Amino acid sequence: MHTVWVRLNAVVFFGLSALLGFSVLAAISKIGHANRHVPLVHTLKLKKLKSLKSHGGVDRALLNFDLHVDLNPAFHWNIKQLFVYVVASYKTDKNKNNQIVLWDKIVEATDSPESKIIKQDSIFVKYALVDQGADLRGRDVKLQIMWDHMPLTGLLYMGEQDKNAVSSFTLPYDYTSAGR
Repeated sequence: MHTVWVRLNAVVFFGLSALLGFSVLAAISKIGHANRHVPLVHTLKLKKLKSLKSHGGVDRALLNFDLHVDLNPAFHWNIKQLFVYVVASYKTDKNKNNQIVLWDKIVEATDSPESKIIKQDSIFVKYALVDQGADLRGRDVKLQIMWDHMPLTGLLYMGEQDKNAVSSFTLPYDYTSAGR
């Protein structure tokens, strides 16, 4: 005859084993979701360059942009939230690949479908476009939207806008300042 503790041990570890099995099945079921569940990016472009200044020995650009993206297709049963961000990338002689996050937003799976559509004009950057030196002037800058899928179970994975659909602009060769 088994004691209560032996039976309790068997029930608890059977439950944990079942939970592990279901978690593994859930993680396997999301294979390929990164390619199938992507947001629809309609517009991401520079609206206006507010200023390009030397700020404490480094170049800093402030700008605003238009963004229209539908995040609904990126959500499925295993997504808890998306971390969406706009990245500016440019090249300099010193650093071949510079990427700076200009704006970000967290979108929860529990949000309404309407709030998963971001359609805003003239979004002012949350974080300035700052170079490590004085190398921003005259540079070609590309704006791209990227996102991190944060699942309920399984590995995190990242996605990005198609490289052929990114918008680009050239910063002026001289420092500029336009009022906010």
